[in-house]
Amino acid sequence: MKLIAELIEGQTLTVIDPSSNVRDAARRMAERNIGAVAVVTDGTLAGIFSERDIMARVVAQGLDPDDTPVAIVMTKELVVAGPHDGVDSALQKMHAIGSRHLPVVEDGKLVGMISIRDLLEVDDAHQRAKATFLSELVSYSPDYES
Repeated sequence: MKLIAELIEGQTLTVIDPSSNVRDAARRMAERNIGAVAVVTDGTLAGIFSERDIMARVVAQGLDPDDTPVAIVMTKELVVAGPHDGVDSALQKMHAIGSRHLPVVEDGKLVGMISIRDLLEVDDAHQRAKATFLSELVSYSPDYES
């Protein structure tokens, strides 16, 4: 079973300041093709700002993205993973809170961010390897005549 630490190894972490406006945060997310960013104050994780926050808390409420600081519309109730958590544990946490992103925190410090896509890719690779093994097992034909 893979650990979260393996998934975030070499990851470039994108963070924003709570005073950043929604439009700037959305631009950074679009430039990096990510669905959420960590909001950090003085090196401490303060929240997460996601595509869902943009839709539910900005667009649906009719707020101006240029005049709305991320601090007002970010998700503040956080569930986090640790780098030594397994993929299954992270999936369970995401499912329990209905989230597609999970910050990874170690000793109170943000060390990464994982998405449901990251976790599903791991599971997909595991399932493909298992299918290949089973296929080879079924099609293996030993030479009994020798």
